[in-house]
Amino acid sequence: MSGKIQVYGDDNTQRADLAYVREVMSQPILTREKEQELAHAWRDEGNERALHELTKAYSRLVISSAVKFRHYGLPIADLIQEGNVGLMQAAERFEPERDIRFSTYAKWWIRSFIQDYILRNWSIVRTGSTSAQKQLFFNLRRLRSQLASITTDTLEPEDRAKIADILHVSIRDVENMENRLSGHDLSLSSPLGDESNEDWVDTLVDQNPSPETEALEEYDRSVRRHWLESSLRQLPIRERQIIQCRHLSDSPLTLEQIGDMMNISKERVRQLEVRALRKMKHHLAKNIHDVKEVLW
Repeated sequence: MSGKIQVYGDDNTQRADLAYVREVMSQPILTREKEQELAHAWRDEGNERALHELTKAYSRLVISSAVKFRHYGLPIADLIQEGNVGLMQAAERFEPERDIRFSTYAKWWIRSFIQDYILRNWSIVRTGSTSAQKQLFFNLRRLRSQLASITTDTLEPEDRAKIADILHVSIRDVENMENRLSGHDLSLSSPLGDESNEDWVDTLVDQNPSPETEALEEYDRSVRRHWLESSLRQLPIRERQIIQCRHLSDSPLTLEQIGDMMNISKERVRQLEVRALRKMKHHLAKNIHDVKEVLW
């Protein structure tokens, strides 16, 4: 394992984290036979002591993987915690009868969980979800350092094309990921500038309607509601029921369903509906000019 482990937090937290790392790295490496014995004991017998011994022995893999991803700016303690979740998932899914060491199997799960955690937390903007985008995120920096200009550290078009070919993604995907990795999240509470009294949030346009617009819309709704209720009251009970079932219900009924309910034919329901709508239209046309007098 290369690289110096750095932990963050207060002194007590740092001492606890370092003590955990030292304990993990001092654990003996298991033989294949011991792996098999512990894996069978856990899977076949539910022996939690065997599970603890198996995962504790390979917690060193979690530490090693976390250190390799320390350059993404996230606390290494969080990476270790997420890697431990991956290790437990590996122990849960491991099939000891397969011709593979548990350490080899666990590495994949540990790396996968740590990478997913980084993708979720590296930026408030979702970075990538497909396997190709994940591969691009975790390999772009390495490939860029190999191909970019020594003086500018930027990629030329032919370099982007080469990376796209290597990682089997589009050139547009490479460009987008390069922009994301070179940028950083900016808090809306940050000032616009050193001399400014305004924050970035002050520049955002509120997409919600103004109080005046909301008041007018509510007034319009009350007018429409009043005249709808008024026109319905002019209808006979059966016609009113048809209009309510056909046009004012969250789950409108068909002509046939209403006919069965009222014990009349579907065609008769249609005729009553047409007549009711005609009456409502006539009532509204006749009385609409009195709307303010009625409301106020």
